[in-house]
Amino acid sequence: TVARRKQDREHIMSTLNKQYRLKARPVGVPKDSDWDFTTEPLPEIGADEVQVKIHYCSLDPAMRGWMNEGRSYIPPVKIGEVMRAGTVGEVIASNSDSFKTGDFVSGTLGIQQYGKALAKDLTIIDPNLAPIETYLGGLGMPGLTAYFGLLDVGAVKEGDTVLVSGAAGAVGSLVGQIAKIKGARAVGIAGGAEKCAYVVDELGFDACLDYKSESFLQDLKEPLKTGVDVYFDNVGGEILDIALARINRHARIVICGAISQYNNTTAMRGPQNYINLLVHHARMEGFVVFDYLSRYGEGVKELATWYSEGKLKFRTQVETGIENFPEVLLKLFSGENTGKLVLKVIED
Repeated sequence: TVARRKQDREHIMSTLNKQYRLKARPVGVPKDSDWDFTTEPLPEIGADEVQVKIHYCSLDPAMRGWMNEGRSYIPPVKIGEVMRAGTVGEVIASNSDSFKTGDFVSGTLGIQQYGKALAKDLTIIDPNLAPIETYLGGLGMPGLTAYFGLLDVGAVKEGDTVLVSGAAGAVGSLVGQIAKIKGARAVGIAGGAEKCAYVVDELGFDACLDYKSESFLQDLKEPLKTGVDVYFDNVGGEILDIALARINRHARIVICGAISQYNNTTAMRGPQNYINLLVHHARMEGFVVFDYLSRYGEGVKELATWYSEGKLKFRTQVETGIENFPEVLLKLFSGENTGKLVLKVIED
């Protein structure tokens, strides 16, 4: 009714929105002083816009790069802007025929409790298929990154040996599982015995090596005795060099990220063993998932099918409280998270 809609609008306008805004560009690891924690009223939505009550925000290593000034695959977050982040939440007001109140959607609405966006920038999600936070992980950007990175860039085929760093993380954990679905061997690298056990025992990798172990280089020999056909790199640095030393002829090295280098205050370390690309007629290619925007539907459909068939497992690490964002973000860079790290911002 008209009266009910007016009441809803008045309620929304009286609601306050907590937000994290970028105050300064970090040098090294982000500090509390790099953020402004603000509280503001919700703005009214315009034509074809949708207002969303955010339930979960995605925390991803790429966020560190978005804080830096300079040329990249996506413009940096501006000083004073709400920190960019993927989100899932519930529609509370809509000026679009595409969405109605109560729909659940995903979109890039940032680190805040409420956000608005044009309808074209939001995607409806099905909370009956999987918990909504899953659409920030296995059925979201990390899942699509693993899917297109391994299948398109890595061109994995049956019988390949796939080596993946960051194997217990949101992307790496899925790369190995997809490799197994495609008939390849999956060897992971992760930090700590507990993570390695999870990767092998729960996710079904053929092996996982602890890079923190003193015997790491020795431990690699047996699982990689036939060499590496596909290396999916999430960490860069020394691990990339170790992988390049073990590649086979026509190997494919997929550069997805370099989390070991993101907080450097000195120059980023480049590959020292790159000459092996020449020796083994191999290729090394970087990519970002946004390259495949037109094919997201294809990827989500197949990932959801594998999930429903029990072939894919997702782990989501949920941390609570928007006020804890700066502290929780750092878990990405200290290796304290397993699987997909998300921040629950809705207040129960």
